[in-house]
Amino acid sequence: MLDLGGGFGALLRKELLRFWRVAFQTVAAPVLTALLYLLIFSHVLGEERLVHGLAYTAFLVPGLVMMSVLQNAFANSSSSLIQSKVTGSLVFVLLPPISYGAFYGAFVLAAALRGLVVGLGVWLVTLPFAPLWPAQPLWALAFALLGGAILGTLGVIAGIWADKFDQLAAFQNFLVLPLTMLSGVFYSIHSLPAFWQAVSHYNPVFYMIDGFRYGFFGVSDVGPEVSLAVVLLCFAGLALLTLMLLKRGWKLRY
Repeated sequence: MLDLGGGFGALLRKELLRFWRVAFQTVAAPVLTALLYLLIFSHVLGEERLVHGLAYTAFLVPGLVMMSVLQNAFANSSSSLIQSKVTGSLVFVLLPPISYGAFYGAFVLAAALRGLVVGLGVWLVTLPFAPLWPAQPLWALAFALLGGAILGTLGVIAGIWADKFDQLAAFQNFLVLPLTMLSGVFYSIHSLPAFWQAVSHYNPVFYMIDGFRYGFFGVSDVGPEVSLAVVLLCFAGLALLTLMLLKRGWKLRY
């Protein structure tokens, strides 16, 4: 099912070059956006203490890093597919004997790598404002990789489903953006009323953000093992769904 040979490598290289050749737009721009979030929110709420006495600026940084990873991973795979469909160039990807597993792996790996590059950039530019180093780097890396893979997979699903750019924009604005913005990036869920705390636990992105924040501070709203289990289940479910859609060729070959 997963061909790691020439087809996979060529498609992965294409997807990596696609975003790297316009890095000013695909990497520098989201890094600047995250920095502006940090400057504005830290100026307004910089003295507020959250989560075991952490300054708000320090608390905010891991959330911004992870949000950047997730949003850019989704943007990479979804925009690549919809652009190929609209321009008609997708046929040149589908005609070669590349397995659907290799197709999926190349798109998702490239998306996750773009997310990691942007996330690393966000972390580096925030160091002068909050010099943070991961207390549990392996946990942080695991959640960043899995989060990027999940949103990259969701981007593939969105790219398969959408036929036009406005449909993709609706998918992003009404599903991806609310899930990421309401996941605890800017606040601890313990600051919410009980009802909204319960609702937050049904948001899978919350577990990605919370687990990644644990990698920096060693503290979290829920146990990292629980977050990791939820994230792994989400990834497995979405990966199986995407592979099934690719195997059937839904809205791609037919």
